[in-house]
Amino acid sequence: MRISAVFNNDVVLARDELGRETVLTGRGLGFRAHPGDPVEADRVVRRFVPVGNAATVAQVLSEIPPERLTLVTELFGAAVRSLGASLPALSVVSAADHIHRAVERVRRGERIEYPLRAEVAYLHPQELAVAERLFERLNERLDPPLPAGETSALAMHLFHACTGAAGMEKTFAHSALIRRVFDLLSHAMPGFEPDSVDAARFAAHLRYFFVRDRDGLGLAGPAPSVVAMLEEQEPAAHRLAERIRALLELRLGHSISNDEVAYLTVHLARLACDVKAASS
Repeated sequence: MRISAVFNNDVVLARDELGRETVLTGRGLGFRAHPGDPVEADRVVRRFVPVGNAATVAQVLSEIPPERLTLVTELFGAAVRSLGASLPALSVVSAADHIHRAVERVRRGERIEYPLRAEVAYLHPQELAVAERLFERLNERLDPPLPAGETSALAMHLFHACTGAAGMEKTFAHSALIRRVFDLLSHAMPGFEPDSVDAARFAAHLRYFFVRDRDGLGLAGPAPSVVAMLEEQEPAAHRLAERIRALLELRLGHSISNDEVAYLTVHLARLACDVKAASS
């Protein structure tokens, strides 16, 4: 690999073996280096291959102290994996940039409002619980520490990492879509509580749907006879699944497969059973 641009002593832009623009970090990697120089491979600590503007990613990373990036990579990565997801490299960049800016705002004495706490607790209880533990571990090593409201933002970054959305804007769109599905369920399913454990499980199913949708990975569909049986034995769940399909198709802008609807029907039937048991 050869260096394309030097951002500081620890961050450079390079072309990798496949000709892709690649952001490389490592202590001293850019010291006295110039465009065209070969990369000192033994100094490379992390490699990022952005889909979009690599120079922008490099600029963001160049503003974050290396020890802070290492801390976020370690702790945020462990938090994402605890949610059963792998860690997308660019999610680390996004989270590290947010945490770095939050720490610097505290250092300057700036106060930030956090209006999303109630919504995050409502839609993403699993991510919020993990975010609260992550917040505690970060503050054990950050100086100055993060303010308490940052747990909501950390939860959204975890949701972003787990769904693999292209950016935080897409993450908030997915969150809003889950909220709309929950609104539909609240009207269609008596006794449904959006902040219940059952709702959290269903939100997790929707989260994994977004991951499959992003990666273009369809489910291994059930046999047609199983689909017909679901329609016959769980007509209410199937009708509700079709309503959710229509909502998802409208918001995502493409069709949802019958396999996904069948899988959704199974989850809705289980959810209805759990809600009924909880209400009795």
